Amino acid sequence: MDNPEPGDVPLARRLGLFDATMIVMGGIIGAGIFVNPAVVARNVHTATLVLGAWLIGGVIALIGAFVYAELAALRPRVGGQYAYLRDAYHPIVAFLYGWTLLLVVQTGGMAGAAIIFGRYFCELFGLSVSEQVVATLALAILTAINCLGVRAGSNVQSVLMLIKLVAIVLLIGVGCFGPVKTNLGAVELPTDSGGFAGLARAMAPVLFAYGGWQTASFVSGEMRDPRRDLPRGLLIGVIGVILCYVLVSYSCVRVLGVVDLARTNVPASEVMRHAFGERGAQVIAAGIAISTLGFLSQSILTAPRVYYAMARDGVFFKAVGHLDPRTRVPTVAIVLQGLCAAVIALTGKYDQILNYVVAIDVLFFGLTGASLLIFRARLQKETSDGERLRVPWHPVTTSVFVLACWAISISTVAQFPRNAGVGVGILAAGALIYPLWRRSPSPRED
Repeated sequence: MDNPEPGDVPLARRLGLFDATMIVMGGIIGAGIFVNPAVVARNVHTATLVLGAWLIGGVIALIGAFVYAELAALRPRVGGQYAYLRDAYHPIVAFLYGWTLLLVVQTGGMAGAAIIFGRYFCELFGLSVSEQVVATLALAILTAINCLGVRAGSNVQSVLMLIKLVAIVLLIGVGCFGPVKTNLGAVELPTDSGGFAGLARAMAPVLFAYGGWQTASFVSGEMRDPRRDLPRGLLIGVIGVILCYVLVSYSCVRVLGVVDLARTNVPASEVMRHAFGERGAQVIAAGIAISTLGFLSQSILTAPRVYYAMARDGVFFKAVGHLDPRTRVPTVAIVLQGLCAAVIALTGKYDQILNYVVAIDVLFFGLTGASLLIFRARLQKETSDGERLRVPWHPVTTSVFVLACWAISISTVAQFPRNAGVGVGILAAGALIYPLWRRSPSPRED
């Protein structure tokens, strides 16, 4: 076989609890939290519902973290949703996950993050250029860098994560203890945007911001004690993110009020501008822009491994399975992903991308959660499965997670049929295309 297998070289088990926690938090915290409080406020018009949406999303993420942690403990040599779905159901389910990851979920998430970068980059330098153009340029540059095999080292990633946390702490500090903006003449939000319907719509940007805890399962093979450290890292990391997100949302609501929060596209800058003027807005914009680049760079390098695995399983273009012998990165997969993300960034607005991504993302979250029910049923036939992590109050909590994900998916499609419907259409197209690639050999075991 011409291309070397990624699993031929044993992984170094050097990661501990602190590393696991940082990976979890780094995988979740992108730039969405600096923008999405405003999107949530456009759908619910009371502070209680705004904060409630972030708490509900946090609970869902916490249960999901436990589910993925148990899946990783059950199958420590096989990481990621693609493998879980392939082994629990059928290769076509795994293919559809990878198919939508490329055309909807990952590329849409990258496009959304790139647009946030473009928005704050323009805010920082006072540019009149379209944020979508800046987003596309950022995607192109980072894609090219990753194809050259130049990836951020651990120290660079730590610095970017530190900048991100500093920006969050600064925003929380100013929002919780700084001056409050008063705007008695503000225009009221539509009365039909609150209540249960508004809360259901608000869950799309919330879950978009919380997404990413599942990526920690990819590094279980590099942990010294994955059965112990990964579950703890997931728990500590997700709780830490929930705390950060709720406090950031509270800070925005406290300083700007729900009405003004809903009317801005750059809530973090508005909070800092109110406290420190234009200098404060520029400082937070710089921090967000830099942290978003780090998040994008990591995303661009990680996800192509799924498309690469699909090609090696014989269910995707053979060229996508090419591994550059010099840089040892799947260059074709990286370029393909970058092109798809650029197209989405150029053709969609941020709010549209949210609904486009979330409807499909949470659908597969639910399927992955249900796979745990299947694996547990298979284990009942065995005499003993050892001492390992178990989801608390399973199967109730696991079932709640699955049903909540599917309910949000259905609600997003029903309320935003034009945007979310595109994702559903791509999913359906994948089901028709799958037979063209299917081969007789069974999938490889990694």
